[in-house]
Amino acid sequence: MAAIAYRTADVEGFKVFYREAGRVGAPKLLLLHGFPSAGHMFRDLIPLLADRFHIVAPDLPGFGQSDMPSRESFRYTFDNFARVIERFTEMIGFDRFAVYVFDYGAPTGFRLALSHPERITAIISQNGNAYEEGLSDDWTPLKTYWQDPSPANRDALRALLTPEATRWQYTHGVPDPMTVSPDGQNLDNFYLARPGSDDVQLDLFGDYKSNVALYPAFQDYFRKHTPPFLAVWGKNDPFFIPPGAEAFKRDNPNAVVQFFDTGHFALETHAKEIADSIRTFLT
Repeated sequence: MAAIAYRTADVEGFKVFYREAGRVGAPKLLLLHGFPSAGHMFRDLIPLLADRFHIVAPDLPGFGQSDMPSRESFRYTFDNFARVIERFTEMIGFDRFAVYVFDYGAPTGFRLALSHPERITAIISQNGNAYEEGLSDDWTPLKTYWQDPSPANRDALRALLTPEATRWQYTHGVPDPMTVSPDGQNLDNFYLARPGSDDVQLDLFGDYKSNVALYPAFQDYFRKHTPPFLAVWGKNDPFFIPPGAEAFKRDNPNAVVQFFDTGHFALETHAKEIADSIRTFLT
């Protein structure tokens, strides 16, 4: 088993916690997690790839062990996520790297690619969307909030922050829910229960509309730069549906799209299969 180091970086006064494994000097791979998780979602994937890659998996601001400053001192937006993570990669010497994006990690990672396309050697998207046809009907309550950010519409989204909702995200679309470990979801619920975390997450729900607004820019990047692109997709994801994965081939004809019979958190059930796909793809 590869040794994993658990570190923190001071990014202009902001503490970013991250996992690191692999040999310095090996091809670099940045792993970006999604809601409501943190870098621990890669606990099974990292050991499967650390013999080939220098891997870093940071916790996004407000998630996991990274700082969660007050909403008055830090605006929880995806632009700010990208700013912090971009500076983080510079500080740790990730000058050129492949990026694995999932859920919230996708609009964060795609912003990095827009800002510095020369730094991106490849993209692996695991249920990380960039197309409106990839958004299921389950986004309706969030779209309602984007159109009318009233207190009532904001409060309606609190149902997505409950332990029951977290478990549903982990198990929906999995043929046998008994194959999904409770560890990841329980840790996510621990972080979600921290004082102030609910409003941080509601702010991010509201700001997600900025990602949809950037979809045309992301798609233009795919067309213009045609980065090596692998989509590994839980085909039963209730949020990001298969047409969003297929759409990558429209703008990047060389994109490789693979579907797995699982849900949103595909690594919970298919870490080995996804690792094998990444190893083949990045060879």
